[in-house]
Amino acid sequence: MDLTDITNMIVELDIDNVANAVQQQINAGANPQDILKALTMGMEEVGRRYEADEYFLAELVLAGDTMKTAFEVLKPHLKSEDTGDKTPIIAATVKGDNHDIGKNILISMLVSAGFEVVDLGTDCPAEKIVDAVRNTSTKIVALSALLTMTMREISTVDKALQEAGLRNNVKIIVGGAPLSMELAKELGADDYGPDAIDGVKRIRALLES
Repeated sequence: MDLTDITNMIVELDIDNVANAVQQQINAGANPQDILKALTMGMEEVGRRYEADEYFLAELVLAGDTMKTAFEVLKPHLKSEDTGDKTPIIAATVKGDNHDIGKNILISMLVSAGFEVVDLGTDCPAEKIVDAVRNTSTKIVALSALLTMTMREISTVDKALQEAGLRNNVKIIVGGAPLSMELAKELGADDYGPDAIDGVKRIRALLES
């Protein structure tokens, strides 16, 4: 078994065997950073297949779970400088909304790209997001809203960050079925990602802007 096999396990959604495969590579003395690259290549191929309509949401979810399983084994072996941007990204589903598929896929893809992510979960009140921004010095807040009636919570988060004097320090990116770029801007967000793959690209761009 080599690193190509690990890449293929992500692409083939082999969640049952990927943790053992990663552990075998670590035991054999493989560079943890090379293992991370192999995993990331797998996620990139999954993303390509999703964009080409070869894979669909179910595959994307399973790929994210497979990546997360692999990363749990790998993470203790990565030095902090190996894991990309030091500033964590805050991710949450807004208050009143318990959907987390989109958020979890985004988190898996961010993790596979080497980012640290603080997952605040679902049904997350604005105050909890404000506290997390204050305590982590993050530059990005990624919010998910899957229901039309909860997307207004994005505006609540925007206002809460303004009142706390923190809004100028962070960029808010949002995603979810009822949203569009126009609505995102109207609700006070800086950017909108139509899916998790695009979300990662946009987060990178926001960090560089």
